[in-house]
Amino acid sequence: MEQPIHTAHIRLDALLKLAGLVNSGGEAKQRIQEGEVYFNGAPCTMRGKKCYPGDKISLDGTSVTVTGGEFST
Repeated sequence: MEQPIHTAHIRLDALLKLAGLVNSGGEAKQRIQEGEVYFNGAPCTMRGKKCYPGDKISLDGTSVTVTGGEFST
């Protein structure tokens, strides 16, 4: 599934909520800290990790690819 963002990047915990993979920020924090979230195929325990278009996030067998973010710097 694809998840568009409307900024240049999004934090991992916010992306999990936006994509509906977790119900709350607290759940996102816990699942990330426990190493259950995969960032581009590798476990990620940094909830503040910046996700950019093209990054792939996986949790519980569901994968989300970040899209959008076409902004000038």
